[in-house]
Amino acid sequence: VQLVESGGGRVQAGGSLTLSCEVSGLTYTSYCMGWIRQAPGKSREGVAAIVEDGSTSYADSVKGRFTVSKDNAKNTLYLRMNSLKPEDTAMYYCVADSGSLSDGGWCSYYSYRGQGTQVTVSS
Repeated sequence: VQLVESGGGRVQAGGSLTLSCEVSGLTYTSYCMGWIRQAPGKSREGVAAIVEDGSTSYADSVKGRFTVSKDNAKNTLYLRMNSLKPEDTAMYYCVADSGSLSDGGWCSYYSYRGQGTQVTVSS
């Protein structure tokens, strides 16, 4: 399984970004894909996750601002981020496996993770 993220960058607070993750080799009929993030000196945090039927889970800190979606035809996972805040600054990673949704924007487990894309939000 390969996960390749893109779309990170630097934006001002209040701005928007869309992250993409191209997924290859994931053959499970039941799966969970999502986004996690990690800022320097902080622990890893679940952001948003989606399963095969389109059900989603979000971290409380991003609810109403971020939207996770997938395009099955393009094998691509997206994260639309609006109203960005400086505290959203982190390395964002795409994750995937055969698990299910968990609270707080997590998949129940994941074995596969992309290389990450940096998001920096300036005040």
